[in-house]
Amino acid sequence: MQTEARAVLVIGAQAAGKTSVARLLATKFERGAFVEGDVLWKMVVAGRADMSADAPEEAARQLELRYRHGAMLCESFVEEGFVAVHAENMFGPRVEQHLRSLRCSRSLVVLRPRPEVIEQRERARGTSAYAGWTSAGTSLHDAIVQFDGWVAETPRLGLWIDSSDLNVEETVAVILQNWERAAVD
Repeated sequence: MQTEARAVLVIGAQAAGKTSVARLLATKFERGAFVEGDVLWKMVVAGRADMSADAPEEAARQLELRYRHGAMLCESFVEEGFVAVHAENMFGPRVEQHLRSLRCSRSLVVLRPRPEVIEQRERARGTSAYAGWTSAGTSLHDAIVQFDGWVAETPRLGLWIDSSDLNVEETVAVILQNWERAAVD
């Protein structure tokens, strides 16, 4: 697909399909780049402080650093004529702040499958993405519902997709069919 260079932020709770969808989406453009938030997180190899329900202030600082580096990469790719698709854990008002800070054309895709679908996906992939959010008396489902609430607090910008009943290819097809709706002015 040929389109103008732009940054595309793909967000949603863990196991919503952000990484898979964003990676495939980036391949659909004449010039596409994929920026993976988790790779930026893994770049800190010593002294990393991870976000959790009781995270230290340093974790929030490192998360902001991750967001800033993702924005820098997207802007660099866009300057060179690429559609830069960035998969990231970002929620609430922070999303609009991030998008408005970008010095390039931008789009937003919010993946919001139902919490029970996210729980099935998380269990199937066998990861512990929600480990820092489950404590004594709190279940995986409770943590997912909390994240879904944070997604719900995101300003209604861009394209929102309930991808509960869609596979990765179908989700990307919906994005491409609704490409103009994803743009954020």
